[in-house]
Amino acid sequence: MEATLDSLIREVQGASASTLEQLELASHRAADLVDLGDSLLNHFVDRCRKDGKTWAEIGEHLGVTRQAAQKRFVESAITFERFTDRARLALAHANDEARAMNHNYIGTEHVLLALFDTNGGVSDRVLQDLGITHDAMVREIKTMIGRGASPVTGQQPLTPRTKKVLEEAVNAAVGLGHNYVGTEHLLVALFRGQDGVAKRLLETRGATETVVRQKVVEELLRSKRA
Repeated sequence: MEATLDSLIREVQGASASTLEQLELASHRAADLVDLGDSLLNHFVDRCRKDGKTWAEIGEHLGVTRQAAQKRFVESAITFERFTDRARLALAHANDEARAMNHNYIGTEHVLLALFDTNGGVSDRVLQDLGITHDAMVREIKTMIGRGASPVTGQQPLTPRTKKVLEEAVNAAVGLGHNYVGTEHLLVALFRGQDGVAKRLLETRGATETVVRQKVVEELLRSKRA
């Protein structure tokens, strides 16, 4: 069903009688629509590039310069040399999680799902300690976003918020004095610089950035003693 202003207003008003809760829900729904719009543009920019169109042509049809188009849609210049094998595995699994839901993009929610099973990574243990499960998050994502209409294959593009998570994971590692980027840094980075789906899902379970960061530190200390 097409999302019109009237249908969105009815959806929000039908979810709660409290005007303040309606405001909060409207804010979350607006953020979801921003992510969806970004994913729509990413999809068609990717198709144009595969069709041999230049960045100048793409920029012209978007009403921006070639440089502006490249800056927005080219993957962030992040090198994965400092990412551990488990962190790289998680990012590969994020693509699998997106495809499992028929989503043609990798959002922060897919990164979160991938951090539950990294072959014993710190994120696995922290999420378990917080009492947050993969299955529960899948159910909430399906309720919040739903499944895609048709199957998708291949590598899906990262949303701008997911790209921001990768950048912030490097910063989280530096902040903890680490010379590597692990699954724990990806988990902490889900809270930084954006209000993505993963951040909201975790916070509804009481897992704020402060709580998660403290759990990460505790788990790292526990691992050192073992």
